Amino acid sequence: MQTKIIVQNLKCGGCASTISKNLISIDGISEVNINAEESSVEFAYAEESSLKTVEEKLRNLGYPVLGNANTYLNKAKSFISCATGKMNQ
Repeated sequence: MQTKIIVQNLKCGGCASTISKNLISIDGISEVNINAEESSVEFAYAEESSLKTVEEKLRNLGYPVLGNANTYLNKAKSFISCATGKMNQ
């Protein structure tokens, strides 16, 4: 199955790099595509439970799904995730 979700705080290639690296490491997740301009995360998944795992991982990285609370802590985490992604490119 394939899905596309919109996340908050996704601003650049550094963010995209961090998200992609972390999502592809989840069992059952493949074909990860990030579009920073649209703030979208697209991926294929094997099981329905993988969606919750992805959403939790994104929130922990500072990129909550659009419509969920975007706290100062999420924003701070996204800056760190972004910087890490830029250093690993």
